[in-house]
Amino acid sequence: MAQSTTAGQEEQRFDPGSRIEEIEINLLQGLLACRSTEAVEASLTYAEYLSSSGITPENYPVFLRMLEVENHWVVDALIGDRDPFLLLSGVQPNRYIVERILSMMTRWHRGGIYPKNLSVILGVLQSVYSSPRDGYRIFPLRIADANAMAKHLDKDKGQDDSLNRAILDVLDKISRLEDAGDPELEEVAFHASAIRNAFFDDRKRMEDVIPPVLLVSVDDRKEIPPRRQHAVAQERPKAGSAPSQSATKAPAVTPAPSGAAKKVEEKATGEEGGKNE
Repeated sequence: MAQSTTAGQEEQRFDPGSRIEEIEINLLQGLLACRSTEAVEASLTYAEYLSSSGITPENYPVFLRMLEVENHWVVDALIGDRDPFLLLSGVQPNRYIVERILSMMTRWHRGGIYPKNLSVILGVLQSVYSSPRDGYRIFPLRIADANAMAKHLDKDKGQDDSLNRAILDVLDKISRLEDAGDPELEEVAFHASAIRNAFFDDRKRMEDVIPPVLLVSVDDRKEIPPRRQHAVAQERPKAGSAPSQSATKAPAVTPAPSGAAKKVEEKATGEEGGKNE
């Protein structure tokens, strides 16, 4: 009788069905790491499926996770023929989205972020802070966040570069809060103004306003290519070649993500948090 009871307890403890979701997420994270040709090609197919389904208030956390994949073929498949600046324009901004995209800018070194990824990020920030006071109600930027944006400026390319222009535009909006009456907010506004001045003044260096350690550049991204040619990713664009049009919608609030989509994104954050630091 004792042996029968023990066997029944073991059977209850070992329930493969209860672990299916965990196993599926682990397998998906293995694909999105893109450490093998097979993983890259599987991620391409997954990105194509997401792209065809379209971005919605329910699945946008998965789109954010896919933007973190360090393989430009996968990112190209996700974006397709859309304007990268407008990729997330169908989802109203919220604190979760802004935190996630700022964490991408913080984690990646200067020159280490694919221009289309950066275009998507800047499209969101331009939308959120088109009205700086409303933007601060969604997410109050810190000096560290302003530095995370500004480190991706390329002073040698000047303000005619589309990515430089988008970053400078966000910093300009933030700098207009210098007389906001909030000491912390004004400090960030003054810093944003100082960054812009350093960019436009040939007598100043970006290192004068941004910690030099943040300005360490990554010359090239190491990626594993797929074996098959991809229709929307025939050639990797050069930095600055992203479309110049940007989203300017007034910011509003969308509920933070929940459910399986958030589980995938949260697990990925834990696994990749130490990369490129």
